[in-house]
Amino acid sequence: MNRMTRFLVWALLLGPLGFAQIKVWKAPGTITSQQWQVNDLVYIAKQKVEKPFQQEVYAMVRSEEGEQKVPLFYNGGNEWVFRYSSSNTGKKSFVIQSDIKGLKGKKGAINITQNQKKDRHGGIVLSDDNKRHFFYEDGTHYFNLAFECDWLYALDYGNKDLPKTKHLLGLLNKNGFNQIVMNVYAYGLDFDWVRDKNLLKHPEHNYGEREDIFPFLGSNSNPDYSALNMGFFKHFDQVVAQMHEHEIISHLMIYVWNKRVAWPEARSEADNMYYDHVIKRYQAFPNIVWDVSKEATNKIAVAQNKNVVEHILERTKRTRELDSYDRLLSVHAYSFCRKYKDEVDFISTQDWKLSLHESMLSAYKQFPDKPIFNIEHGGYEESPYEIFPGGYSNAEACLRRNYLCLFAGTYTTYYWQGTSWNAIIHNPFEQPDDVYKPKFEYFKYMRDLFKTVNFENFEPVTKYNVRSYNLTNYKEGVVMQYIPKEVHSDDIKRQLDAEFDYSNATRQWFNTLTGEFSKEEKLVFKHKYGFWDERPWRHEADVIFIIKNLKPKQ
Repeated sequence: MNRMTRFLVWALLLGPLGFAQIKVWKAPGTITSQQWQVNDLVYIAKQKVEKPFQQEVYAMVRSEEGEQKVPLFYNGGNEWVFRYSSSNTGKKSFVIQSDIKGLKGKKGAINITQNQKKDRHGGIVLSDDNKRHFFYEDGTHYFNLAFECDWLYALDYGNKDLPKTKHLLGLLNKNGFNQIVMNVYAYGLDFDWVRDKNLLKHPEHNYGEREDIFPFLGSNSNPDYSALNMGFFKHFDQVVAQMHEHEIISHLMIYVWNKRVAWPEARSEADNMYYDHVIKRYQAFPNIVWDVSKEATNKIAVAQNKNVVEHILERTKRTRELDSYDRLLSVHAYSFCRKYKDEVDFISTQDWKLSLHESMLSAYKQFPDKPIFNIEHGGYEESPYEIFPGGYSNAEACLRRNYLCLFAGTYTTYYWQGTSWNAIIHNPFEQPDDVYKPKFEYFKYMRDLFKTVNFENFEPVTKYNVRSYNLTNYKEGVVMQYIPKEVHSDDIKRQLDAEFDYSNATRQWFNTLTGEFSKEEKLVFKHKYGFWDERPWRHEADVIFIIKNLKPKQ
């Protein structure tokens, strides 16, 4: 089989357009691509290479912005892939550096044109002008609203066109979720979890212990660490590419140590081979955020690796050295982020406290120069399977936990037990009528609201409120109070009298369960204290009281 035939067979296996949103090229002299489009330039090296996963092969990309050293990755057989994307338009040239015959000295040119996809804004970055928040590369605010789906990679394993994955991603995109917290690989449940017997009766929803899925050769029960499983990673390519198509960020947890994964010894040749390959293979995707490990320093992780903190520190440094795109990095362990805040780009926390708002405010104040992201707040909305009930399973209680994080100026994550951990019901709204349906729409309303009012310009204010939670946008003259449904209202007038001219202000109420807004009307206080005015939807829904057109006092 000659090189062209070999390439065509490979390309046909990928489908008519290659992997979704990955443009495949057979090592051409020149390619043209849009901003943030992922491109695979495939090279064939005929010679046999010993330990190909350990080889250092780079493309030196030169442009007006300078030089970028992008690693190539081995893709099985004789294939090597230069995976590339760019946030900058213009012409670039590259040359491959390698000792491998067939790769060394290969040259080419790349022409990057302006992005034409309406809802695409690039990778996630930080801003020196607003250090508490996330932004896209084009400067648009990224309202981080995450969704847990640990086993997403397994959902369509073996299915060429990913029908289940596409369906689920479409639902998440439609309902405002723009990030998935997910593992590269996981196996089994936590060591002390009780299995849901009902889930065992529905293998179509149970992905926890698939022996045919493993990132190395062999299986989790009988691992072969001599090489990586290219079938696993080619499938994972498709999953991340579909997420990119749906403009959903992959919050990618590279390790998970609180499950039963048969990881090789930390920092062994096999461990380095796996970790490096993940970084090399997925860094060109703009929709990647690195998370070195799920629950990195808990007792299970320490039991498996007594030097786990040193290991994580080495992995963060290793990631920075390998990742030519500088994707954001964190570690799913507040104890690590708190102690080594300079090693992470944002603070990840796992906070279940009853006093969640106060706890998140404390983190907000402790880290004024970094975004805070509560990956787990104890809210695990119920599903047909009780995978892990956490602290709260009622949908409204879980929603409130998310708002308490947001009104502390921090970001948050939604968990549904029907897609978290080892269970995935990819089509919840197509299940029988008597099966519980998740309240995804609550989060669509949330996302729409905070996009409208510019969440990135608000800060939590606490000194005026006793029965509600406050976000204030001094820049644009907006105050919002989050008021639980059991509460009548709070004294907003104290803050307005102290800080604003509100003679031309308007007021409006927002229903967190329906997304409904009351009529916007002139702000008038019917009582001198300002908190006896009637609020709508009392005892029916938590509401947000929005006051606009305020002018800060000089």
